[in-house]
Amino acid sequence: MISTRRPMAFDGLMVSVSGVRGRVAEALTPEVVATFAAAFGAWASRDGNFKVVVGRDSRVSGPMFTRIVHGALESVGCTVIDIGMAPTPTIQLAVEHHHAAGGLGITASHNPIEWNALKFIGPSGLFLSAAEGAEMRALLDSGIPRATWDKLGHITRDDEAVARHLEQLLALPWLDVEGIRSRRFRVALDCCHGAGSVIMPALLSELGCEVYGINMESDGRFHRPPEPVPENLGELEALVRATQAHVGFATDPDVDRLALVLDDGKAPGEDYTLAFAVRAVLRHRRGPVVTNLSTSKVVSDVADEMGVPFHFAKVGEVNVALAMRDLGATIGGEGNGGVILPELHLGRDAPLGAALMLQLMHEEGRPLSQLKAERPQYVIVKDKLDRPDAPLDAVYEALRAAFADARADTQDGLRLDWSDRWVHLRPSGTEPIVRVIAEAPTDADARALIAQARGPLDALVSL
Repeated sequence: MISTRRPMAFDGLMVSVSGVRGRVAEALTPEVVATFAAAFGAWASRDGNFKVVVGRDSRVSGPMFTRIVHGALESVGCTVIDIGMAPTPTIQLAVEHHHAAGGLGITASHNPIEWNALKFIGPSGLFLSAAEGAEMRALLDSGIPRATWDKLGHITRDDEAVARHLEQLLALPWLDVEGIRSRRFRVALDCCHGAGSVIMPALLSELGCEVYGINMESDGRFHRPPEPVPENLGELEALVRATQAHVGFATDPDVDRLALVLDDGKAPGEDYTLAFAVRAVLRHRRGPVVTNLSTSKVVSDVADEMGVPFHFAKVGEVNVALAMRDLGATIGGEGNGGVILPELHLGRDAPLGAALMLQLMHEEGRPLSQLKAERPQYVIVKDKLDRPDAPLDAVYEALRAAFADARADTQDGLRLDWSDRWVHLRPSGTEPIVRVIAEAPTDADARALIAQARGPLDALVSL
């Protein structure tokens, strides 16, 4: 092996537990992608297992970056197992299937069309922890060990990864596949020109659904902002109404998040995906529930109703997954539509979420809109502003003093909780912003919390 030192600065990149993200041709250049991919390959293969799974979403820059990643991994001696365009959860499952040293997902998930990213997956199928990521990035400074001419890696293909994902999902012992098929649900589907088209139609077909699809071309030319939040789902809402669908499903470009449009033609917010999934699973498997700190009370309400423990974890899929593993959780996820079921794998999985929605609809025998209406109602408001250069500690201290009657959780920014409302401030790990999220029984109450929380933050930004 020959060691090469880091040749460039990485200004403008967002480096987090989610991987490394940037705008294509700005912070995220071919040189940057090659360097990080080589560092990951060298780190992953340090114990002599040289197999690395590679997959991508549909972004226009994906094929180019795939070729660069292949070469970078070969340069450190890796055997690349390329699975082509595939959901991120499929890549994670492929790492487990092949007993690979790791996996590399070329996807910027919900980020806008001009972004792309590398997601780093460890040998367990989980994203790298903070400590593992630090170890990997240390090679950028100490030098990446390159393979000599006689130890270069090579490329192989795996064209069955998506099929295996579906097979494992449909084999969940308490998923009533025949029962769901008998219902012939009408489903509206919006894949937003992402990788969802390679798995979601096949899943829904297997479950006997009548599917009305839009934006199914997996060309990466997103016709709308790709994050599946309610304000971006007007087209799907209209399709649900026009087709009288029982439910509408929207996926983000890498298919780890699922958003719903209910039978009434309204998108209730991504938190309801997890809330309904928790209800579906706890009927069959009792145990703790774990979500991140930015998740709606609609999830904890279900856990309370079902009489199971509920726990918070830091934002970020790997943080939730590790907490679920440590706590022996039955189900968990994130309030952004990411459902994690350890029986399948410890990763967010939109196809899993869709199957659980259909299972719940089958067992309940009534519309999801009725299930939502029966529960306490909240309004969640999400705000953001540019991240200040100064630390946020002073902001947190000011808010804790102003809201002394609230329960404070400081494991990820600051979350302040009351019996029927909460507010959470944290610096984003994927964008150069601070997120401010509040939930309360009314929109006015939630916005008032946002305004109060932003006061110290706006003062810091203006300095």
